[in-house]
Amino acid sequence: MSQGVRTQVTVTPQANEDIRRLDAATKNAVGDFVRRLRTDRSNRALRLVFLRKTGGNGRLFLASLDGSRMGLLLETEENRFSLLAVRVGPAARNELARLTVEINAVSGGVELVDQSEVSAQVVAMPARPEPDPAPDAVPAEALAAEPSEPVPTTLPVPLFARYGDGELVELGVIASLLPALRRITDGRQLEAVLGHNLPGLTREVLLALHDGMEPSEVRAFVTDQWRADGRVDPQDWAQAARRPVSQVSTEDAAVLDALGDGFEAWRLFLHPEQRRLATTSFKGSAKVTGGPGTGKTVVALHRVRYLVDRLPPGQTRPVLLTTYNTNLAADLRERLHRLGGDALVRRVDVKSVDQVAREVVEQHPGSVLGTPMGDEEAMALWHRACTEVGVFDYDADFLDAEFKHVILAQGCGTERLYFRAERKGRGVLQRADRKKVWELVQTYRSLLDGPPRRTTYALIADEAARIEGRHMAKAVEQARYKEEHGGLDLVHREAGSGMWLKPRYRHVVVDEAQDLSASHWRMLRAMTAPGPDDIFLVGDAHQRIYSHQVVLGRLGINTPGRASRRLTLNYRTTREILGSAHGLVHGESFDDLDDGADTLDGYRSVLTGLAPQYWRAPDWETEMRAIAALLKERHERYGTPYAAMAVSVPDKDAVTQLAYTLACKPFLIPASEIGREGPRDVDTVRIGTMYRFKGLEFQRVFLAGVSEGLIPHQRIETFRLSSPDRYRQEEQRARSLLFVAATRARDELIVTWHGRASRYLPRQADRDAGRASSLLREDGPPSGSNAA
Repeated sequence: MSQGVRTQVTVTPQANEDIRRLDAATKNAVGDFVRRLRTDRSNRALRLVFLRKTGGNGRLFLASLDGSRMGLLLETEENRFSLLAVRVGPAARNELARLTVEINAVSGGVELVDQSEVSAQVVAMPARPEPDPAPDAVPAEALAAEPSEPVPTTLPVPLFARYGDGELVELGVIASLLPALRRITDGRQLEAVLGHNLPGLTREVLLALHDGMEPSEVRAFVTDQWRADGRVDPQDWAQAARRPVSQVSTEDAAVLDALGDGFEAWRLFLHPEQRRLATTSFKGSAKVTGGPGTGKTVVALHRVRYLVDRLPPGQTRPVLLTTYNTNLAADLRERLHRLGGDALVRRVDVKSVDQVAREVVEQHPGSVLGTPMGDEEAMALWHRACTEVGVFDYDADFLDAEFKHVILAQGCGTERLYFRAERKGRGVLQRADRKKVWELVQTYRSLLDGPPRRTTYALIADEAARIEGRHMAKAVEQARYKEEHGGLDLVHREAGSGMWLKPRYRHVVVDEAQDLSASHWRMLRAMTAPGPDDIFLVGDAHQRIYSHQVVLGRLGINTPGRASRRLTLNYRTTREILGSAHGLVHGESFDDLDDGADTLDGYRSVLTGLAPQYWRAPDWETEMRAIAALLKERHERYGTPYAAMAVSVPDKDAVTQLAYTLACKPFLIPASEIGREGPRDVDTVRIGTMYRFKGLEFQRVFLAGVSEGLIPHQRIETFRLSSPDRYRQEEQRARSLLFVAATRARDELIVTWHGRASRYLPRQADRDAGRASSLLREDGPPSGSNAA
């Protein structure tokens, strides 16, 4: 091999996990080694030592990275290496040499396992003995009189005894792990084995089976998402190493950059199903649903990069990335920059959907916008409209929702159209009632005209949808004219309208799609021409915190067949927290952002941690002080930064009250409110209503005030008999809010209440709950929790 030949080096997901756990000096040593190997593979200073052949076209090498730091490399083609593992210490060479490396029969990826270490862990963690059934009581004398016989011993049954080796391998378990698996007899041993850096597919399959999934379900929700395209050749190491599942990145520069800043896995490595969705070309629109923490936003960000990479050179921004509020839009922009830098961000408009709508209206000649009102001001204006008309049959919340979700959503510009409008899920409203509502709506709109002139974000979106619809109609009409006239344009047809002769965007990507209104969707539909990869949306109806239920197909956004997919693997929340959160929405029916149904079937996590804690208090004052004690304990005893903890409360008054309690003696805990723009101060406990928790995540989350009458609020009881459909809607929204807040927790979830626990909590919550007053000792630091 000639001097100076550049070598391609990729990093496998398991090596990435090794590196993530290393200290900064070792990470730097790995990065320096990869740079030197890329520059000149024949450099003797690299100290590459041939270890063995893998069979087929693969060869394994040991590499001394720096001192006691060593790496295992797989060479599959000339000048192409994969870094498989990194070890540190005097035993590093032996640890790497004994690793078993193979090609997974399902994913086709390169995987490895330390059989010796896994087996040692099973032995070191003996199974709990299976107790024999207690014998009937027999007098001691009788026992002594009877001849002694050997007492039968009940042998523990292996956890995976019901599955054959072939079935496990077909599901995706790495074959070399099977002997150790056959010795695992309880959850503790399985947890010890999973504590090792096992291949991702193997880990998912074992946890799914242990959690009770049938093999058919594992195949559907796990195996098929990892399955390689085409046949897997167990001897073709070159093909295996080139598969995306074997790499955290396909670009060397990305690997080296990540080594320097902490190796953010989401930037470099996608689950096979995520990668497939982010990089597939669709004939039209595409939809991705999935529960909290399944990486929907990550898929959206990688989708944007995929679309930008395929744009012709230029300085325009033909891609729109949007979401439902400014806080989330700012986070998307920052993460997009981390993913692709200035070169990526400069080709993308990243804005909240309301900002997009406002800009459309402001830029349109002759539009008079008015000052947007907040929710409280809008409610007050509805009360005024009722007073002026003299109709008090409907509350302001109902009128506002009817205006947004029926009249504006269906474009009811006349009373006649409103009489014919569908009200799916909103109950029956007779013609006489609709007539009254229409009169109230007209009064409300006249009050908006002022003076002073005011508006709402819903009205801005509605106007923007009309403007963009007219612009798209012009573009379509001119395209038809060109086609009819042999592709020629007349100059006077172009004059004064050039900027509108094509759609505003080539591609639109939407995050948190479940919280956009019909007006938003009409606007976005009109901003991009129907065609390949026009609209890509991600969302989850289980997390809908506003009442924007739409049927996308009726708005011209169709995602049939494989253009509509669901993610099921949670990357944020532990299995313990996820199980409790899942119960909050269990039994409710949710839509799939269209006219179908969605479920959380197959929703799972591979992370393990603490079980949720429950604390009850006699009153709100005691509950707040108990929360302060728990926060202080986690900060002082366990070192959790204040900024890594957040408390969700039922309403804004509770935010103020809790912040005051935390700031007072003896706690003196810094706290700040999560506002419309998200958390502001750096090192403070975050406090906010459940609405404000959307899109955020924290190490430890407290759900406070989860009391009957607060969650759900007692006011919805007025609808139980008078309006059952509305009662069901309010119930589902309250459950979804609690579900969203609970799934913001990464490591620990603490639920507190005063009085009676909310009916949404599991039945055992009250039984297992600790007494909050026991945390409030006067003679020392708080105790009584298990936040290790």
